[in-house]
Amino acid sequence: MARPRFHRVRVESVTPVAADGSAVEVTCVVPDELTDAFAFTPGQHVTVRLPVDGRQIRRAYSLCSTPRELTARGRLRLGVRLVPGGTFSSHAARDLTPGDQLELLSPVGTFGVPFDPARRRRYAAVAAGSGITPVLSLVATALDTEPGSRFTVLYGNRAASSTMFADELGDLKDRHPRRLHLVHLFSREQPRAGLPRGRLDRATLDVLLPRLVRPAEVDEWFVCGPAGMVSEAAAALAGHGVDPATVRTELFHVGESPRESRTEPAGDAAEVSVVMDGRVTTVPLEPGRSVLDAVMAARPDVPYSCQTGVCGTCRARVVEGEVRMARTWALTDEDRAAGDILTCQAVPLTDRVRIDFDVL
Repeated sequence: MARPRFHRVRVESVTPVAADGSAVEVTCVVPDELTDAFAFTPGQHVTVRLPVDGRQIRRAYSLCSTPRELTARGRLRLGVRLVPGGTFSSHAARDLTPGDQLELLSPVGTFGVPFDPARRRRYAAVAAGSGITPVLSLVATALDTEPGSRFTVLYGNRAASSTMFADELGDLKDRHPRRLHLVHLFSREQPRAGLPRGRLDRATLDVLLPRLVRPAEVDEWFVCGPAGMVSEAAAALAGHGVDPATVRTELFHVGESPRESRTEPAGDAAEVSVVMDGRVTTVPLEPGRSVLDAVMAARPDVPYSCQTGVCGTCRARVVEGEVRMARTWALTDEDRAAGDILTCQAVPLTDRVRIDFDVL
């Protein structure tokens, strides 16, 4: 698999997707020659690079469109929640116009699963707020690709007015009334008859889950939203007998990443060698700094985005030496067993470390 790279694409439209104006959908036109570069699986995300005051701002956004839209129409759609003071989200909502150019990194992420027309499966998702963005792509693709499969979606928001993609979800429900079970939950509005009011915490999920599905009989679970909700949902599913191997999670809105410290004496710099695009670069790394910190200074083309251990854009593989990571949310057990790391979280435990971006 080729290392993800930035490419320029044209903005076709910027459309509100929440009644209160708190979110927009950015539709981009992908030229034919870049179709392969932007090929993706449902659940993946792209990184946007925006120059601001002489520096680069990078933000990761999930794709709400489907792979079929890309191949048939050359379109990618991103869901963007407006964050107060947010650099790119404010730019997207207020300043971005059709015809503008965006720099997007090729899609990455492991939140999805492959779909097969011959398969009959039961899928379910728990999403909160903008966590619905990758889930929308998953739901639409599953229903379109696997005519024998069903999908249950529990979607939590503060209010109906802040719900992203309500119309598109409603259209999917209308097209697949027997295969899509869609339940909205609002924490600041009176609930519909028979549904509890509140946040998507463990207590609420313990009540709702058995009424919606038999949790242990669902083949694949998708949980996406703020870190606290994801943890509560995972605990609730485990309490209902769900095999953790069937639960895929994607975190939004996490705090600043903690820094691990080296076990070596303070003041000793490690030597980090980076293999990228077939070229080896060796740089020193001072104690307390991440591998990504060192690599960025010497190789500004290195892929990265969130720098909090969530998106997985900066993933590489350790081929010599040893590192420790404060967070590994974006890695699976199989990734870790193979030696894959998140360079934004990794600090050396040995004096020499060699990492390879080209083997992934």
